[in-house]
Amino acid sequence: MFYWLAHYKSVFFALNVLTYITFRAGGAILTSLLLTWYFGPRFIDYIKRKSVTQSIRKDGPKTHLEKEGTPTMGGLLILITTVLSTLLWTRLDNRFIWLSLITVVYLGFIGFIDDYRKWRGLGGHSKGLSPSLKMAALMILSIGVVTYLQLYPPNAEYATRVGIPYSKSIFIDFGMLYSVFAIFIIAGSSNAVNLTDGLDGLAIGSLIISSVTYALFAYLAGNARFSGYLRIVPVAGAGELAVFLAAIVGSGLGFLWYNCYPAQIFMGDTGSLFLGGALGLIAV
Repeated sequence: MFYWLAHYKSVFFALNVLTYITFRAGGAILTSLLLTWYFGPRFIDYIKRKSVTQSIRKDGPKTHLEKEGTPTMGGLLILITTVLSTLLWTRLDNRFIWLSLITVVYLGFIGFIDDYRKWRGLGGHSKGLSPSLKMAALMILSIGVVTYLQLYPPNAEYATRVGIPYSKSIFIDFGMLYSVFAIFIIAGSSNAVNLTDGLDGLAIGSLIISSVTYALFAYLAGNARFSGYLRIVPVAGAGELAVFLAAIVGSGLGFLWYNCYPAQIFMGDTGSLFLGGALGLIAV
């Protein structure tokens, strides 16, 4: 949204900074960080009053059982601040941004329904959505996203090819199997973060590191000069994903303030599903 102010740089030259991805990424980090940090205590108090608490799997280490009763559903705070910051600082004419926003809102909604059912004990139990139903929802999204990217590939030359890490020039052409591989990446990433959540700072700390790394790759891939020099697959428009990921990093840092030891709140499925799905989508 702020990007459009750059159209008036002829009136006020300082607005030209809004054309720079690095500047807007910095703005996205600060915006989401401050929003999460400011509204965190109010959100935690509200969740406590509603008694929305974390359930711990009994098949895990016994030392983890002490986390039982910690407020959860903190992913809702991460989701809202990420979406708001993204809308403020990215170019809204970029298709990758809208694909990312649709993905995170969809998965955030699925995660919210799961957490809500756990809280209310709907269906006669407090386990939330069944694994099969949750996986079906993930597969619907993954298939839809991968189908779109196959019809309108980010880079048609590499539409079905996967690079070997550290080789730069060796690619494996998956052909028709690429769609299956990409679906596995998105659904698997979403589940990976979901399984990681439950310990102080573990999931969000790992995700911040991953997001910073992917933000760097997205920025380099979206820059024709850098991608050519570093022999990274060029993807026109991918630079805007660095701003989106910066918003996630800012929200994650703000959330980590309340999630580090001793954790005052956990993200729950509301956060873990959409955060993992976002990483998988951007990887693809």
